[in-house]
Amino acid sequence: MVNLSRCMPDRRKCENLSRLTLLCLRAYPIRMEKRKARYAIGEVVKHRIYPFRGVIFDVDPSFSNTEEWYNSIPEEIRPSRDQPFYHLFAENAETEYIAYVSEQNLLPDTSREPIRHPQIRDMFDVSDDGRYKAKARNLN
Repeated sequence: MVNLSRCMPDRRKCENLSRLTLLCLRAYPIRMEKRKARYAIGEVVKHRIYPFRGVIFDVDPSFSNTEEWYNSIPEEIRPSRDQPFYHLFAENAETEYIAYVSEQNLLPDTSREPIRHPQIRDMFDVSDDGRYKAKARNLN
């Protein structure tokens, strides 16, 4: 297996690449496909491991936070960077806060209980059936 992490922008300068590998890379360039987000803005989700839930108010197609934040997650449960990450108006039994969660750690919340986070009303209209719809002024 070729280690492409040591490659320079000019592929001819790559270490340990055969002529055949260089030809293949030119013919079939490596593409990192962004995964489509499973959840949408306004959806209520819960964490797969920890006891909190929230409303999604923004989505990053892949990890977009600080290295310090990422490294603070214990290695054995640290999520992959190449998946959608969600910004939540979150709550647990004690408090409300903003959470940043990987897609692999989210599940749909089907409780239909309202979210009590104080910033929700700034960004969302809440329907009679408990759904959260982004206010028109917050849409891009």
